[in-house]
Amino acid sequence: MHERLLTTRLFSVEQRTYSAGEKEPIRRDVVVHPGAVVVLAILDDHRVVMIRNYRYPVEEELLELPAGTMEPDEAPIETARRELEEETGYRAGRMQPFVTFFTSPGICTERMHAFVASDLTEVGQNLQEDERIVVEVVGLEEVRRMLLAGRLRDGKTIAVLSSYLLAASTG
Repeated sequence: MHERLLTTRLFSVEQRTYSAGEKEPIRRDVVVHPGAVVVLAILDDHRVVMIRNYRYPVEEELLELPAGTMEPDEAPIETARRELEEETGYRAGRMQPFVTFFTSPGICTERMHAFVASDLTEVGQNLQEDERIVVEVVGLEEVRRMLLAGRLRDGKTIAVLSSYLLAASTG
């Protein structure tokens, strides 16, 4: 059983009841999210296109990979192409699926689709009115140092960059 508690432009919150066999039913408040993408955009010289993004909920500017929420009936790869161009001003000649993961499976249905973008062409940012985003290009070795020093604090960015660096180091 699902009871909708809240509906917003980006997500809804439902109180869900799950069967627990012979035990009492389990109730959980769940954020129902349409899904999102994150893009690891790599320039020909192996530098990573990142963004400095002011995040209102935590009241901080974070260094992140570009990302965004999927629109209704939009394929993840199309969201990735759209968000990369809007946020960074780069268009990808190649967009390869990389990994998919849940962002916070204890409370949220959001599934994050990660892509690796390459063969990049600069076309200019197209930010939404409420976005405060600055592009920052960072070398892979500096990315590794930032990860190890705890200087990156955005979960999706940490997950994707760590997975990419691990995959690159193991062949």
